[in-house]
Amino acid sequence: MVAKPSFEDNCLAPVSEGELSDLVAESARSGTQLRVIGGGTRLKAMSPGSERKAVSTRLISGIVDYEPGALTLVARAGTPLHQIETLLEGEGQILAFEPMDHRHLLETTGTPTVGGVVGANVCGPRRLFAGACRDHLLGVRFVDGSGRIVKNGGRVMKNVTGLDLSKLICGSFGTLGIATEVSFKTAPAPEKEETLVFSDVTASEASTLFATALATPFEISGAAYLQRTATIRIQGFSQQIAYRRERLKELFSNYSIDVFEGEQSRQHWMDIRDVRHFAATEHPVWQILVRPTDAPDVASGLERLGGNTSLDWGGGLIWYNGEASAADVRRVCGRGQARVVRSTNFGPKSFFPPENEFVSRVSRSLRATFDPAGILNSDLLDH
Repeated sequence: MVAKPSFEDNCLAPVSEGELSDLVAESARSGTQLRVIGGGTRLKAMSPGSERKAVSTRLISGIVDYEPGALTLVARAGTPLHQIETLLEGEGQILAFEPMDHRHLLETTGTPTVGGVVGANVCGPRRLFAGACRDHLLGVRFVDGSGRIVKNGGRVMKNVTGLDLSKLICGSFGTLGIATEVSFKTAPAPEKEETLVFSDVTASEASTLFATALATPFEISGAAYLQRTATIRIQGFSQQIAYRRERLKELFSNYSIDVFEGEQSRQHWMDIRDVRHFAATEHPVWQILVRPTDAPDVASGLERLGGNTSLDWGGGLIWYNGEASAADVRRVCGRGQARVVRSTNFGPKSFFPPENEFVSRVSRSLRATFDPAGILNSDLLDH
């Protein structure tokens, strides 16, 4: 049996920021289209013979600086995420936004990198408590579509540098520039966690549960709903956890509540984070951002189209797995933003949600500034 080629086989991989800059500058002059890839866990390389060249930052790797006492870390874009998490674990710290691992859902074999996390603004269930990846960025270095090396932000929390380009690069999926180095705030790791489990509830009941719990001072760090089960996570010091658990049980005394502790709780939220419940399914998977109060109606509408849904971020994030058309999904979502995460049926045009006229005008202006030749992941922008 011949082994299936990995994404590295058809991928250019510069070993330094300077080499990447030269490669992008030459591509801009020649008009060569580039597919920007981190470790190959989300966007895949192009097939042999494609006019678009795949460029990976996986070899621009390594920890540049880490100061546990200052809660700051600087790493090159190709640094494997597990290397960073292991380093932080040794100092009792974490990345507070709990980045998702897409490999289970997308059936990819790459290695998650910190640059890929920034490029896709990847975060997990803790987003409702700690914010998104972009909220923890202190600074970024990147190569724009002309090959220029741009530095923005710094390596300390108190830093004033004018325009915050880090927020633009984070979540742009390589369409404005290719990150080469990132600076993060880190956070202390929680001493303990527990998960309150509410069984046999509807999406509407779960939405009310989440709204009520999140309005308390009990620091909810996870709120998800799947298969008629709502779960709420609390993290912190052991004595705090016991108090908060009992107060929440009193608040929801009309429900029968189970509790996950320790490894059972951690595994549950890892499965929620990585959307493992839709990993082995056949149909497209959509990531949909909505107002939490709209989640029950949107989820119900999607299920009427055929398929299944789950909720995260207290209802602010809906995962939909079904074969409905892009037009139907976006119609049901209304004011929500829907993006295809996994599909063989939809082309790149479904990757980003459609933009209104004002946002589209701003987006075009930004791309004209940072990628005037239009060579960086431009196929993702074709609506």
